[in-house]
Amino acid sequence: MQYRKLGKTGLLVSEIGLGAEWLERHNAEECREIIDICAQKGINILDCWMSEPKVRSNIGAAIRGRRGKWFIQGHIGSTWQDGQYVRSREVSKVREAFEDLLTRLQTDYIDLGMIHYVDQESDWNHILGSDYLEYIQELKSNGKIRHIGMSTHNPSVAKLAVESGIVEMIMFSINPAFDLLPATEEIDDYFVEQYDENLSGIAPERVELYRLCAQKEVGITVMKGYAGGRLFQAESSPFGVALTPVQCLHYCLTRPAVASVMVGFDSPQHVEEAVGYETASETEKDYATVLAKAPRHSFHGQCTYCGHCKPCPVEIDIAMVNKLYDLAVMQKETPSSVKEHYKALEKTAADCIGCGGCETRCPFGVPVVQRMEKAKELFDTIK
Repeated sequence: MQYRKLGKTGLLVSEIGLGAEWLERHNAEECREIIDICAQKGINILDCWMSEPKVRSNIGAAIRGRRGKWFIQGHIGSTWQDGQYVRSREVSKVREAFEDLLTRLQTDYIDLGMIHYVDQESDWNHILGSDYLEYIQELKSNGKIRHIGMSTHNPSVAKLAVESGIVEMIMFSINPAFDLLPATEEIDDYFVEQYDENLSGIAPERVELYRLCAQKEVGITVMKGYAGGRLFQAESSPFGVALTPVQCLHYCLTRPAVASVMVGFDSPQHVEEAVGYETASETEKDYATVLAKAPRHSFHGQCTYCGHCKPCPVEIDIAMVNKLYDLAVMQKETPSSVKEHYKALEKTAADCIGCGGCETRCPFGVPVVQRMEKAKELFDTIK
């Protein structure tokens, strides 16, 4: 298992995480079996957004005695009222649900205290300055949560949160299908049977969000990386082609700022399929060729950092140079962190010989040589 730093939290989390929602349909023994194999495979982060008491107790029992080996995303505002889940900002209800989470997970702290499910800008604006936010900040100052995060499906809301400086990380829905779509306050918009045939390339709001998170060191954990499984069959995929779990995971993990993909596991076999990513070949990870040949929605002309441009005869990490260049041009002044990452590269855009071999391999027709020239021009000014 490979581990990545989750932004400014500094936590080293497994690339593959456990999204525990599916455990609601399992008994205590089955939950333990899935959590045990996750731990054996090196998974060390889990997300528990669910308010249902039984699943919380089952997870707590399964991790008892090894709490320190897990980083837990616990959602603040996911409450259980009259036998059902209710999203709430009412502090009395929120406090009761959070204390219940601590009790049932048999812990006295949560690593990542998540502002739960904010998809509307009006909701975000209401949270600012509210007693709900004051409660969350109080939890952090008291050590009951170590870091403040937020979950959202809306890139516009995510951007507001990142720019606010309040959150240290976000949980965001990422997959090749969702990335095509513009910002929306309605999650159901992502699950339409057919996307607009004019959609092409990653929506600019999402590109900006990923770059902003990388720039400000706000780490991302991914939800809905498989788009609810719809990407696994050509009939349900908006691209008209099927992707594999490994390809979906690789797409998510090549986005800037992404540290971990929280996968929903319904069985030990599902865990095996996901962690197979760690030993998969480049061919097995290759989502770019599939998307480039798909009958619908090309990513033409847009670098997705897929690495198809390799190998470079002078051993430039072209995808990384492209990623750093994209991060650099976001603002008038190149962030110092981007400068340092670029300077640390063994080979840079300045080493490009303009052979164009990378362009013949790029599935999306990116003018790589031209981008290397632009990167060289930009970074040559860095002292």
